[in-house]
Amino acid sequence: MVTLYQALDMILGVVYFVMIAHIVMSWLINFQVLNLRQPLVAQIWYGLNSVLEPIYSRIRRFLPNTGMLDLAPLVAFILIIILRQALRNNAGFFYSAAGF
Repeated sequence: MVTLYQALDMILGVVYFVMIAHIVMSWLINFQVLNLRQPLVAQIWYGLNSVLEPIYSRIRRFLPNTGMLDLAPLVAFILIIILRQALRNNAGFFYSAAGF
């Protein structure tokens, strides 16, 4: 059970940092610090989009249409934080089930 806890914590941690990278990169692109015409920037941007779009598309189904403002990344980011905290608050369950 400890391995399950560690795997879930690692997955949520990776998703957390990928989302941070995506959010910061979107700001830099919108403020024209980064340019999508640069091949490396475009490759990273489209890679992050392809990884995170399945998460965002499910959340967008439940959110109201706000026009140009996309709240799906914010909602997903908050959900990841809540899931990580809930997992850490219940870590005792994983360790007690392992017999420690």
